[in-house]
Amino acid sequence: MDAGSNVWLTVAQLGALVIALGLAYRPLGDYMAHTYTSTKDLRVERGLYRLIGVDSHSEQTWPRYLRSVLVFSVIGVVFLYAIQRLQEFLPYALGLPAVEQSLSFNTAISFVTNTNWQSYSPEVTLGYTVQLIGLTVQNFVSAAIGIAVAIALVRGFARKNSTTIGNFWVDLTRGVLRILLPLAAITAVVLIVGGVIQNVSGFSDVTTITGATQTLPGGPVASQEAIKLLGTNGGGFFNANSAHPFEDPTAWTSLFQIFLMLVIPFSLPRTFGRMVGDNRQGYAIVGAMATIWVVSSGLMVAAQSALSGTATQAAGGAMEGIETRFGSVLSSLFASSTTLTSTGAVNAMHDSFTGLGGGIAIVNMMLGEVAPGGTGSGLYGILVIAVIAVFVAGLMVGRTPEYLGKKIGTREIKLASLYILATPAIVLIGTSLSFAIPAVRDSVVGTSMANTGIHGFSEVLYAFTSAGNNNGSAFAGLTANTPWFNTALGAAMLLGRYIPIVLVLALAGSLAAQGKVPQTAGTLPTHRPQFVVLTIGTLILVSALTYFPVLALGPLAEGLQ
Repeated sequence: MDAGSNVWLTVAQLGALVIALGLAYRPLGDYMAHTYTSTKDLRVERGLYRLIGVDSHSEQTWPRYLRSVLVFSVIGVVFLYAIQRLQEFLPYALGLPAVEQSLSFNTAISFVTNTNWQSYSPEVTLGYTVQLIGLTVQNFVSAAIGIAVAIALVRGFARKNSTTIGNFWVDLTRGVLRILLPLAAITAVVLIVGGVIQNVSGFSDVTTITGATQTLPGGPVASQEAIKLLGTNGGGFFNANSAHPFEDPTAWTSLFQIFLMLVIPFSLPRTFGRMVGDNRQGYAIVGAMATIWVVSSGLMVAAQSALSGTATQAAGGAMEGIETRFGSVLSSLFASSTTLTSTGAVNAMHDSFTGLGGGIAIVNMMLGEVAPGGTGSGLYGILVIAVIAVFVAGLMVGRTPEYLGKKIGTREIKLASLYILATPAIVLIGTSLSFAIPAVRDSVVGTSMANTGIHGFSEVLYAFTSAGNNNGSAFAGLTANTPWFNTALGAAMLLGRYIPIVLVLALAGSLAAQGKVPQTAGTLPTHRPQFVVLTIGTLILVSALTYFPVLALGPLAEGLQ
């Protein structure tokens, strides 16, 4: 395929995605706003509330809301760890043994934190029971937690003189039952029609056309694939993830999977606009998200399609690690979307990307995954960036900064500043310790890194960037199933998920307690294009200053060689 064809294919696929997302933006965003503002409970919800002893009409302060999030998450980690360790005694274990301790710890934290980092081959490690009642359940509830936290922050902006920000148990239940389950059911049917498998047949021996015998895995894949993408989870049923033909059979199913990753995060700004009473605010936020996504996707396609060598020219792009049924353009769009959200699913091997292509994937995660980001986490992440942008603008004109009628004072800016510093600290400390501690460095360089030098460093940097940002994708040349990486990456996932949630809920409580400041002639308009530019500039500036030195040691150095 020549360069001109690549350009037109990129435009067509980007255009199809933009149209589909645009059509979903208003109805899905409005539906989610109605879901979280309705005062009526469904019959099944009332039954659940009675079972767990929750009064759906009582609300929580932000510390109580936070405690509920943490308690529920701890229970999830313990349960998921236990069923992995007891796997051999469970039905449908497929004869697989219990999962090793450090790997069970890593996997439990990974799925509860919506990271879905996988240091193992799923089809030969986990039976159907663990996959279904363990991983699939966490795919639903971890995504619902992300939306719940985002909605709590939106309530902070929308309310005035309030001591409460909602009820976590109600938000969690509605997110699962009213949003994720119905969408996942519809999506699973579409995927089955597209050729994704759905069975409980275990392993089957088949005879190939050459007469040899091959063992093929089965499994309830379509049902897991649906929530893996809608919930921006990303953990594959098979080791090859969405590069596996049983998970992603054709080019159109791959394009559909990209849409699924993006549809809820891109629709949540509409929910935000509806709940704060100004749809223009939602348009501004989604405009910032979309701009970054389009630019990143274009740069990724350009990096992967650059015809810099004879083999690359013959193939029409950098085809190492790329499925030929997708091609470099669709794989580039998938990679950009999966790293700009917290999905982490892959339909190509990111470790085989060009130096600059892999670097773009890392930078996407370093931006905080806010374009459009994870299910819920993308919205609350970019709202924190918007708060900082308003503060910077206020400093430039000498006014007390305000956002949506709320003053951004000392407490608010401290919480926002800690938010943007937390994840980079986790990423950089984890990466540096991997090379600074002699015993760890020897094990990493000697056994974990398939590549030495610059690319080997990039593999480790990618791992901690992915874990700290709860993404889950990897440069697969790194062998991460070791005691050090299972423990260190598990800690990074845990801290990278819950430190930001603590800060966001504290910010929500602080904003909700305020009254509304009336707009004046000096109030910064936060619905116009200049605010979109200011928000994007703030995001890039913060990320560049934080990460540029470590990027210069890895992806940039490799890409410029």
